[in-house]
Amino acid sequence: MPVNTISKLRLSSSNRIRGQTAILFAAALWGTTGTVASFSQLSALAIGAFAMGIGGVLLATMARKKLISDAGKLVHLKKELIIGALAVATYPLAFYSSMQFAGVAIGTVVSIGSAPFATALLERLFSKKSTLDNRWLLSVVIGLIGIILLTYSENMGSLQDDANSIKMIGIILGILAGVTYAVYSWVARSMIEKGVQSESAMGSLFALSALILLPSLLFTGEHLFSNMTNIIVVCYMAVIPMFIGYLAFGFGLRYVQASKATLLTLFEPVVAAVLAVLIVGESISLIGWFGIVLIITCLFLQSQNKTKTVKTING
Repeated sequence: MPVNTISKLRLSSSNRIRGQTAILFAAALWGTTGTVASFSQLSALAIGAFAMGIGGVLLATMARKKLISDAGKLVHLKKELIIGALAVATYPLAFYSSMQFAGVAIGTVVSIGSAPFATALLERLFSKKSTLDNRWLLSVVIGLIGIILLTYSENMGSLQDDANSIKMIGIILGILAGVTYAVYSWVARSMIEKGVQSESAMGSLFALSALILLPSLLFTGEHLFSNMTNIIVVCYMAVIPMFIGYLAFGFGLRYVQASKATLLTLFEPVVAAVLAVLIVGESISLIGWFGIVLIITCLFLQSQNKTKTVKTING
């Protein structure tokens, strides 16, 4: 094999690993949000609007120079930008409401677990090339079984009808969160593939969504700074999982397809479930822990080298 081909293979593999690591890091940060939010008495709408809104302002500020340089491309992609921003604005409201109604573990699992399937459908319908192979399909099946087991483990039939109805509302909101998460992930990846820098893509989507989210705090955010706990919670949510997490996620999207990126974020509900048990006091049965093992197996399959694909790219 020629030396330059070997170098390309190594570089591609190194970039892929960096991208996957960045996405897993982002997922770990996102997995802390439900537990941290449980310490405040704020509404899900207020937490979601503040965290994603301020996080969006920070991302846009960080990327201001690249946003200026990519302004022409962003204007050309205004349709994608508007769709992605609406999805970004909807996601936190649905996500945090889902956790409030269904619990931290179930809300997170349903929200993130439904995203890979929605993303795969988007790529199948709109992308020129399909990135779905046998390994992806196998990992999806394993991950889906893990999600079902983990969700079922928190709902073992001990709940009353009213409580079950509330949880069902949470699950529906979780599916909405998963779909909107898939939409803005796919839009961001599409913008990057069309020449927009990753910082500009994420910064523009979140900045535009902030224009929608932040004004809503006039109606939902009256207690945001009423005590030190609320202040710590909302500042943590805006800076750590939203700002730093989405910087890492945007970096990862440079090297990882959207369908694979959303599948890797199945690490988030694992982190959320463990923290929900250890800190919040939620309970997960043995079958739920087996579901977590299956989700980790799904992540392992996704992390394996795609030698065949790399060789095809390099001829």
